[in-house]
Amino acid sequence: MSFSLVLMETTMDTPAIEAGLRQFLLVLSVALGVATLSRAISWLRSIPYTLLLLLVGLGLAVLDVRFINLSPELILFIFLPPLLFEAAWNIQWANLRRDLLPIGLYAVGGVVICVGGLFWGLREFAGVSLATALLVGASLAATDPVSVVALFRDFGVDRRLTTLMEGESLFNDGVAVVAFNLLLGLALGSDQFEISVTVIRFVVFVAIGVSVGGLIGFGLSFLTQRFDLPLVEQSLTLVAAYGTYLIAEQLQGSGVIAVVTTGLILGNFGSRIGMNPRTRLVVSEFWDFVAFLVNSIVFLLIGDQVVFAGLGENLPTILIAISVIIGVRAISIFGLGLISNRFGADISGRGQVVLWWGGLRGSVAVALALSVPAAIPEREDIIAIVFGVMLFTLLVQGLTTKPLLTALGLLGDQPLRQHYAQQVARRIALNRVLVRLQQVLRSQELDLDFCQTQIVLVKEKIEQIQAEINVLQRQHPDLQSFALQEFKAELLAIEANTYAELMRAGQLKDDLSLILQSVLVDPEESTAV
Repeated sequence: MSFSLVLMETTMDTPAIEAGLRQFLLVLSVALGVATLSRAISWLRSIPYTLLLLLVGLGLAVLDVRFINLSPELILFIFLPPLLFEAAWNIQWANLRRDLLPIGLYAVGGVVICVGGLFWGLREFAGVSLATALLVGASLAATDPVSVVALFRDFGVDRRLTTLMEGESLFNDGVAVVAFNLLLGLALGSDQFEISVTVIRFVVFVAIGVSVGGLIGFGLSFLTQRFDLPLVEQSLTLVAAYGTYLIAEQLQGSGVIAVVTTGLILGNFGSRIGMNPRTRLVVSEFWDFVAFLVNSIVFLLIGDQVVFAGLGENLPTILIAISVIIGVRAISIFGLGLISNRFGADISGRGQVVLWWGGLRGSVAVALALSVPAAIPEREDIIAIVFGVMLFTLLVQGLTTKPLLTALGLLGDQPLRQHYAQQVARRIALNRVLVRLQQVLRSQELDLDFCQTQIVLVKEKIEQIQAEINVLQRQHPDLQSFALQEFKAELLAIEANTYAELMRAGQLKDDLSLILQSVLVDPEESTAV
């Protein structure tokens, strides 16, 4: 093809590119506007901004204002990899390993129970076709507790409960996608169900995903040891998130599992041995931004895609599906929780109630439903049922999670902790200012009267802050355990950073486990959720 032809094709594509850019900027402007209002208006602050975006999207759908067509490829290949990577990057391996048993049970067993329960319930009570029952079950098997986890973080809910919910979501996304692909063949009539074959295919999907994620994760971890370029390392994590997903899918493996594996390795191993603290902070802040941006767009577009006519036509089936999914979620959480508790990974009854009610459905469910091929006659019904159940979980369950946490006594004291941490930070900062003023006073570099006056003022402020800290500690004894927890994290960071510096300098060949991890006692570790 000649250069002139290439130039002509490029020119012809320019209007489409401009139109796409305009649509993207419009979606982004609306999403950021809603996110800003959710923090500017006091009575909206108790509602997770993702749910506000969903409501705005629903309002636009009522007015028949459609931004773009939310295709399954857009969700699975553009939106999902960075969301998975960010969650895996931020989850601590020590916490994940401690609760690996319940997370594994919920991620694998929960998907099987959900698919089986919905298949039976929809066939028995709604009389739907085999294809509809199978694909609705597989689509709704993946949980998406973004709104609930954001609420947990805002109000300081116990970290273990957050780990359980995030861990389940991270891994059951991959299991649900694999289950959907397996069941799609049955629905189309191209495959026959055999337990042994299904298990082998599942193991192969997961094994390829873990292998690809492990190779890329460890490879980048050791590569970043050789240089200290924050922007390059940040860019490499972005390439890793998308590249891992695409490579695993190309090899017929699970892209979701691959991205989760890479994120876990880079967040817990690579960032420690290959990045200095400044770079880790830069990368973490970058992924916080990416997750915020993608979640803002996804939830707005999900609401904007709703077709209310389809919901009305399938309302009886949707109500049955909602009832069934609440029931099978209860069987999954409480039943598998008994097994977990028997093997020592205790989860309290209150914690299990929150896990049951917080099992929301979101972007993965929508993507799987939209990816049902047109060859299946019931495709539109499947999409409507999945959208109806998803809206119920996000709006009803999502908006009632905070009252549930309050009723169960699990709502944390994050605002109090933030105020306490701010006062401690001010005391530390002013003490450093005081040391500097005293150094200048002794060296007589500047006017002595000025230095002495400033020293008096700073000391008075330090005394005021210390008095407030003492009052807070007397009124809220739990702040002592919070302070100890923060101090432990600081000590672990110092030890990890020391090992990383020695490895980067070539003085240490192997990665050393943290000695203080087992020496220091976390005040909250003995408390079951």
